[in-house]
Amino acid sequence: MFKIIYFTGLVIMSIIRAPFSRQTKTNQIVDSRKTTLEIFLLSLMSVGMLVIPLIYVFTPLLSFADYQLPSWAGWIGVVVSFVALWLFWRSHSDLGRNWSPTLELRKGHQLITSGVYKYVRHPMYAASLMWGVAQVLLLHNWIAGWSPLLSLMLMYFLRVSREEQMMLDQFGEEYQSYMNRTGRIIPRRFWK
Repeated sequence: MFKIIYFTGLVIMSIIRAPFSRQTKTNQIVDSRKTTLEIFLLSLMSVGMLVIPLIYVFTPLLSFADYQLPSWAGWIGVVVSFVALWLFWRSHSDLGRNWSPTLELRKGHQLITSGVYKYVRHPMYAASLMWGVAQVLLLHNWIAGWSPLLSLMLMYFLRVSREEQMMLDQFGEEYQSYMNRTGRIIPRRFWK
């Protein structure tokens, strides 16, 4: 059952992202900082979130790495996945046409500091990391369960500083002020 919930969540993520992907294709790119590393990290994330779990569910190849968790852990995973999906949706909704899957600024790009962006600068990363935690709790396998969390953490640590530099270059002091009052993925009031 937890495997079905996991894949249902992936479908919901795709449904959430689809209209924003279509929207951004019509926006002219004015600054692209897409690199080979970024393409590799995005690909690695896809492998961790989709390919490896599919191998785990539909073949016995990864069964040697199975582990058992109590059923309550799976239910915690369900709750975490719902929160992650809500935050993923809300992040996209608040960004609107400003969202991009890669490090790009589009014509008319605006700095969004309202909605969930009022509290954190990177709620989409927060949602993705929560999704990775949910995957650990839903897919009880050391490889299939942990692969996205590891790839997401790698993506976060290698990409977020480049993303913030791009925003500083575009918005200058306005973005610096925004950085001073918000946390990256955890609201400041929780860790101040």
